Amino acid sequence: LNWGNITRVTHFILLGFTHLAQLQLLLFVVVLLVFTVTMMGNILVVLIATLDPALHTPMYYFLKNLSLIDVCYSLDIVPQMLTHLLSEQKMSSFTACALQLNLIVLFITSECFLLAVMAYDRYAAICHPLHYATIMTKKRCRQMSAAVWLSGFPVAIGLTGWLFSMPFCKSNEVNHFFCDISPVLKLVCSDTSLFELLVFIATLLIMVLPFILITISYIYIIYTVVQMPMAESRQRVFSTCATHLMVVTLFYCTTCLIHLQPKSSLSPNNKKLVSLSYTVI
Repeated sequence: LNWGNITRVTHFILLGFTHLAQLQLLLFVVVLLVFTVTMMGNILVVLIATLDPALHTPMYYFLKNLSLIDVCYSLDIVPQMLTHLLSEQKMSSFTACALQLNLIVLFITSECFLLAVMAYDRYAAICHPLHYATIMTKKRCRQMSAAVWLSGFPVAIGLTGWLFSMPFCKSNEVNHFFCDISPVLKLVCSDTSLFELLVFIATLLIMVLPFILITISYIYIIYTVVQMPMAESRQRVFSTCATHLMVVTLFYCTTCLIHLQPKSSLSPNNKKLVSLSYTVI
């Protein structure tokens, strides 16, 4: 739509990995293989944790929710990316781009708080084993899970609604393989300083607050574990936390590199590779 000298964007072109034109077929095969394996793994976790009565415990209940979030997050991004790797048309409608970004913010926010809830669950189980059953009741687990899923809605709707109400008139080429805030924001032709400040504050609250809770939980866990007299007991306790710590490390390393680094520290192409590592793996 042309209004005077201003061109209104009605769709976006996702540049994706066009800078790796010779490797796109190989990238498609690798991403498809890893995506298939991880999707099967997450779906199996959900099914087994649901069907096996022995796994109807808070730890596996939250693990099931984590797998669900990861399934939803990957489905929101990877199928479109795979299609674009094989297609010359890398187009996304204005509405589809807004919806994709809305879901990304929703799932990332939910995952941040879920990781904190999982850390609290391990803290309760290890530091207060005699009271664990009364602390982590089924009702409380459901309430915490519902709060985790709902926590992302206000942030997602608020940020996405504000961003896509701005005028896009610079270009319609998004230098990413999905609609993320930073590359989409570069296409806005009005002042975005207030929005960028809000995004930074929201990112700090969404990421740093859960990380502080996770850190505090593990300080108490480590303090409790080192006081255990038997090495076998210490090893068993640490093994129940290993997977959670691995996910926390991968999640925070990648998201911090993308969202909390100064603008000049990572090039757009490097950001794509960092995003790909978490989105797929």
